[in-house]
Amino acid sequence: MIKSAIKPTDFDILQSALRTIGIEKNGLAALEQALQGALAEPFQHAVDLILGLAGRVIVTGVGKSGHIGAKLAASLASTGTPASFVHAAEANHGDLGMISRKDAVIAVSWSGETAELQSIVAYCRRFSIPLIALTSGEVSTLAREADIVLLLPKEQEACPHGLAPTTSTMMQLAIGDALAVALLEARGFTALDFRVFHPGGNLGAMLSHISDIMHTGSRVPLVPKGTPLPTAVMTLSEMRFGCVGVVDEDGCLCGVVTDGDLARGLNLNLSAMIVDDIMSQSPKTVQEKTLATTAMAILNQYNISALIVVNDDNRPVGIVHFHDLLRVGVA
Repeated sequence: MIKSAIKPTDFDILQSALRTIGIEKNGLAALEQALQGALAEPFQHAVDLILGLAGRVIVTGVGKSGHIGAKLAASLASTGTPASFVHAAEANHGDLGMISRKDAVIAVSWSGETAELQSIVAYCRRFSIPLIALTSGEVSTLAREADIVLLLPKEQEACPHGLAPTTSTMMQLAIGDALAVALLEARGFTALDFRVFHPGGNLGAMLSHISDIMHTGSRVPLVPKGTPLPTAVMTLSEMRFGCVGVVDEDGCLCGVVTDGDLARGLNLNLSAMIVDDIMSQSPKTVQEKTLATTAMAILNQYNISALIVVNDDNRPVGIVHFHDLLRVGVA
C-alpha cells in the first residue's frame, strides 16, 4: 500500500473532485460541439449503417476502452440493436470466429494504435466487414482502415499526470450512449419492448403489466347492488384488500365501498343500510395492460390502497393492492 507523506485536507479533496468534474464537463462540451460540426456526418452514417445490418454489432477494445466497449455493447443489446463484445486480445486466439460477414465492428481505441486491434482490423478488411472507429487518433492506423471514423476531440485528462483515462473514457461513454439512444429512437423502441430485455429486477417490475400481478377469480371482492352493508363488510374483512367492488345487473362496476367509507359513516346506522347508500360511485380503476408504475402513481395520487381492474366493458376482472406492487419491486 502506497502511503502519502502529506495528508490532504477535506477542502483539498473536495477541490480535487470539483476539478475532475469540471475538466470532464469541458470534454463533454467539446464532444457536443464536435457533434454539431465535423462529427455529425460520420455519426449519421454510423446510425444508418447499423440500422441496415442483417447481423450484429460487434464492439471491441482493450483496457479502459474495452470496458467502455463492453458497456456500449450491453446498451445496444438492451435497446433493440443486437450486439456483442469481443475482447481484442481474445480475438487473436479464436474469437474472430464470433464475427460474421453480416456484422459490423465498432473498434474503441483512444489512440487508434492499439496493437491488439490489428487482427480484428485485418479480419474486417479481408472479409469486407464494415468497420467503425471510435478514436481520437485522426491519422492513426485504425482511422485509416475504418469505413467510418467517429473522431473524438482530444481534451485534457482529469488525471493531473495526464495518464489515467478519465476525460477520454467519459467522452467514449457519452458518444456510445448517444449512438445507442439514436438507434433506439430510430427503431421506435418502446418501454414495452424494453421490458422484453429487462424482465428481472426493479426495472422489470416497473414495466410489468397489471395482468401479471393482479388477483383474479374468487379473490376479487365483489357484491351486487342492493347488498346489505353488513354482508359487504364481511366480504371486505375476509378479502383484506380494504375495499369491495359493487356491480350492477349487467356485471359492470358501478361503485366501491372502502374502509374509509365505513369509518366516515360510523355515526350512521350502518347495519340498516345497503351498499348503494354509502359506496363511491366513481371508483378509480385500471385495465390489465396498465403498467405497474402507472398503477402505483394512481394509488399515491389518490391515497388509496387498492385498484379494481376492469376490462373494456367496465366489468371487474381483478384487483391489485399496494402490497402486491411493493412485493414485485415497484417502489
